[in-house]
Amino acid sequence: MKIKRILIGFVLLFTIACGLISQTPQSASPVIPQTGATSAASADPNSPYIPPQCAGRPVATLPAATTEALPTPSLGKNPPVTKDEQLKVFDEMTSIIPSLYVYPDFNGLNWPATVATYRAKVEAGLDTEAFYTEMGNLITALGDEHSQFEPPAEVSAANAELSGQNNYAGIGVEIMPVPQRNLLTVLLDFPGSTADHAGLKPHDNLLDVDGIPVSNNGVPSAQLVRGPACSAVVLTVQTPGQQPRNVTLLRYNIQSYVPIVAQLVTTHDGSRIGYIYLPSFFDETIPAQVKKALEQFGPLDGLILDNRMNPGGSSLVVEPILSYFTNGLLGHFASRTDSQPFEINADPVANSQTVPMVVLVSQNTASFGEIFTGILQDIGRAKVVGQTTPGHVELLESHDFSDGSRLWLAQERFVELHSQADWKKTGIVPDVQAYADWDTFTFENDPSIAAAVKLLGHQ
Repeated sequence: MKIKRILIGFVLLFTIACGLISQTPQSASPVIPQTGATSAASADPNSPYIPPQCAGRPVATLPAATTEALPTPSLGKNPPVTKDEQLKVFDEMTSIIPSLYVYPDFNGLNWPATVATYRAKVEAGLDTEAFYTEMGNLITALGDEHSQFEPPAEVSAANAELSGQNNYAGIGVEIMPVPQRNLLTVLLDFPGSTADHAGLKPHDNLLDVDGIPVSNNGVPSAQLVRGPACSAVVLTVQTPGQQPRNVTLLRYNIQSYVPIVAQLVTTHDGSRIGYIYLPSFFDETIPAQVKKALEQFGPLDGLILDNRMNPGGSSLVVEPILSYFTNGLLGHFASRTDSQPFEINADPVANSQTVPMVVLVSQNTASFGEIFTGILQDIGRAKVVGQTTPGHVELLESHDFSDGSRLWLAQERFVELHSQADWKKTGIVPDVQAYADWDTFTFENDPSIAAAVKLLGHQ
């Protein structure tokens, strides 16, 4: 059994990318416009932007939003596993958990009885897919809402994505389904993408694809937007507060880092308030992007960091970003048997170590998104605005098994420096509650940003 120790705070992103990303390290230089700046090109719905890779190629047309338009990425099949192999994986996994799981009381679960119940199921005979389903159910029974079991097919797909082997054609946006309103909402668009050239912006909502609603039986699907490279797609898009409009775009193969969004907030008193949207702490180019944004901002009167859609990521990404804003001992990472100090050495950019700060959060903020925010609040470095977070603050470590499956187990938790609060129970509680659903406002009338500016003492 191979153990891989990675301090990450999430396994699966809650967001869905219309164009999945081949992550290739490269220099990241965010452009910092004022609020209301124009997009990369004028949005002419009748004359779509043609990506360079599609120049000189005939534009493919496809049946409206059918499966013919969908080279939908699907998981491969799990290799068959015999009963003996199943019992080997089961015994390896269940022997790890008692000594390493961060909660020694198993959150009130009778662990020996639970193990006996699931072992009996395996011994009675399970086919391959049923076995992996039951292993997932076993880990879910731990009740921390964070630990997770991945069958081999999911592990292979995740490894391919992390290594940049995914290469799907899309329009260059990251989106989130909003099932209660039967739509997909844009979280960010990739600079220079066909979506950017068409004028799509965060908070825009996708209603239809080629005249077909994006939601089927109450489940919005981003897969309708995908298709072969250089094929055309007509989206019905609605900006909050405006009428729907049709936009024609070309799909293309996307290879890019995940971008941040960095811009200045327009204020009535002339103050310079910077805004940075942090999509996650997973992409290792994000610290360099944040640093570049701070350099381009220069000295600020205030800074707003937006973690509302940040599902977490890696400590290797969190640490350099924290170093721009603070230094010293920030708390401890505690396992069942050990406690490691979490210390940061300052790396100031302009006045980043002293600029007044506000961090925005929501129920979609999780893991290192929560820990990052909680640290800055706990040490008095930043105020917090938004919605109480869910309290998913365990750190996961991975354990790989001989059949290719993987266990992500909660093995550490963060112990803050000053507060006695239990973030697992309380979440990160904002200093000011100010929140609205992402798909209901634009940057210009964002209630959380307005509350943050006011909390910073500006208007």
